[in-house]
Amino acid sequence: MDWKTLQGLLSGVNKYSTAFGRIWLSVVFVFRVLVYVVAAERVWGDEQKDFDCNHRQPGCTNVCYDHFFPISHIRLWALQLIFVTCPSLLVIMHVAYREDRERKNREKNGENCPKLYSNTGRKHGGLWWTYLLTLFFKLGIEIVFLYLLHRIWDSFDLPRLVKCDLQPCPNTIDCYIARPTEKKIFTYFMVGASALCIVLTVCEIFYLIFKRVIRSMNKWKKNKKSLTYSKASTCQCHSRMEHTQDGKLKNSPLEGLRASAPNLTLI
Repeated sequence: MDWKTLQGLLSGVNKYSTAFGRIWLSVVFVFRVLVYVVAAERVWGDEQKDFDCNHRQPGCTNVCYDHFFPISHIRLWALQLIFVTCPSLLVIMHVAYREDRERKNREKNGENCPKLYSNTGRKHGGLWWTYLLTLFFKLGIEIVFLYLLHRIWDSFDLPRLVKCDLQPCPNTIDCYIARPTEKKIFTYFMVGASALCIVLTVCEIFYLIFKRVIRSMNKWKKNKKSLTYSKASTCQCHSRMEHTQDGKLKNSPLEGLRASAPNLTLI
């Protein structure tokens, strides 16, 4: 697998991510992808060859191995990393869609035409929903894969000795897993990194929602204040424009001026 290509594709997400999103991406590539490529693949290696049973019945070792390792840790983690990083590409695709609309708008109406978006990468409107949806996708994928890992290998444990009594084994036999302690350490490390990514994703979800709520409240208060000011100005204007029965202004500044200086001629 070419992880550099995936890293190059996701590097553009940093421009549109929050602080939590940037930390999440760093954790994924430093503590998960890098550990996976450098160490985890070598630790597992050809695990089926190293799975040793105390019986030479043809097919018995393969059946027992398939029972205890229905899917390899290393392949399950590879699937998890692919599925958990791909939703972030939706953000890049949405920004690319906005930029394409902006380009077509300039081609149609000229370079000086009003912009459709003040900033194509700003998380407003549909892009905000797309970004939030990708976070829920990542959160769900992380939880599902952690559950699978826990379900297949009870409590992420790798015992030294496992007992197998499946056909075609003639009786209950003992099988030994190669380097179980080392594999258990890497399993706990990858589970811890995945749990940290879950915490960061939840924090980012709450941060986005909280920020959106605060922005909506500020906008509502601003509109309410503007409406109150408009009503107050209208009331003051009507109070000053009271008319008498013969159509002349009553209690206006001109009447007060005439009363104080009756010989003053107004131009």
